[in-house]
Amino acid sequence: MKNRLLKAIARERIERLFEFARTYAQSDPEAAREAVSIARRIAQRARLRIPKPYKLLFCRKCGNLFLGSSSFSVRVRDRMTTHVVVKCLRCGWIRRYPAQKEKHIKSTAQKL
Repeated sequence: MKNRLLKAIARERIERLFEFARTYAQSDPEAAREAVSIARRIAQRARLRIPKPYKLLFCRKCGNLFLGSSSFSVRVRDRMTTHVVVKCLRCGWIRRYPAQKEKHIKSTAQKL
């Protein structure tokens, strides 16, 4: 019971901190970066995973928010497998996300 309550409170605080960071990312980027850092520490202490929509919003190395084209670059690579490459323009950290090819998506849509 106590553990469940702790995790619910932590989840709510993480969501609030990410919303704060999202609203103040343009006007005060340092405060937004600090909010992301606090949210990550709360998640670690409560042993929670940060929800995926929020996890895609920041650099794991420096905490920079990926809002606006001045903070990150995106490209699609098709070498061994198709993947999306997101690069932080503040620290140079690179994150790769697997992507599906378009014809694979079309073939699954036709089956439905």
